[in-house]
Amino acid sequence: FSLSGNFVVVWVFLNTKSLRSPANTLVVNLALNDFLMMLVMFPPMVINSYWGTWVLGARFCEIYAFWGNMCGCVSINTMVWITLDRYNVIVKGMNGTPLTAKGAMLRNLFSWVFSITWCMFPFFGWNRYVPEGNMCACGTDYLTDNEFSKSYLYVYTTWVFFVPFLIIVFSYFYIVQAVMAHEKAMREQAKKMGVKSLRSEEAKQTSNECRLAKIALMNVSLWFMAWSPYLVINWAGMFVPSMVTPLFSIWGSVFAKANAVYNPLVYAISHPKYRAALYVKLPCLACKGDSDDNDNSSKVSTSTTEATEKQAPQENA
Repeated sequence: FSLSGNFVVVWVFLNTKSLRSPANTLVVNLALNDFLMMLVMFPPMVINSYWGTWVLGARFCEIYAFWGNMCGCVSINTMVWITLDRYNVIVKGMNGTPLTAKGAMLRNLFSWVFSITWCMFPFFGWNRYVPEGNMCACGTDYLTDNEFSKSYLYVYTTWVFFVPFLIIVFSYFYIVQAVMAHEKAMREQAKKMGVKSLRSEEAKQTSNECRLAKIALMNVSLWFMAWSPYLVINWAGMFVPSMVTPLFSIWGSVFAKANAVYNPLVYAISHPKYRAALYVKLPCLACKGDSDDNDNSSKVSTSTTEATEKQAPQENA
């Protein structure tokens, strides 16, 4: 599901003109990261699960752990950039600096360089990569009773987990506040004008941005669910090592790899423009929206194509 789902996300976004916006470049980076994580980590996990132990050697164990660590770091950094982009559009509005294609690429580059740098330290003696308790996967060493080794986990979790999480919480606090204020203002204005709602282009644009913010919030929530087990396992291993049984240690891998499945499903269901493009590119995989014509599939395809083309100028703006 992860390999096929994320491949479709990348393919649809790159082959649909109306979806080639700077903000969606961040989405493509997230899908590409999930695809690469599962491409590298899925086969070894199956092989080792079959044999019941790690059979691929010490060096590949380090590479496997490094790759998973790096992809997790790239994932949360990309989520932070997506959240900050929504904050810039919704909270700052016209006062915010629009995200450019160059800006999006630099953000993606930062995510990869930052992640690779942090995850290289165990190769040079600051902590290390070892087999996990279940012996089917590898990760950071959280059982060695050495303060220097533990310091890596302290610093890493601070800058790679807690700081990004606080940024996301801060951003969404003001995003929700701005959305509520906007909705209240729109209701009051509609009441003064004696109409049920205001359907100006500005209102439609704001509605689209709020919808995208909900999608981003859903993805961040799923990310938190996916990577928090690893945080709990690592800190439990440092402070209460007796808790870390083979069964306890495997939940980190299960939840983390499941995260690579969530994102393409979320975008297929929740992203209106992606859903419209998906119906044109691969009708068999698409989820029909409320505006779809259930009586005639050809009319659906035609109307969806027209809608996508009309949305292109708005997206480019």
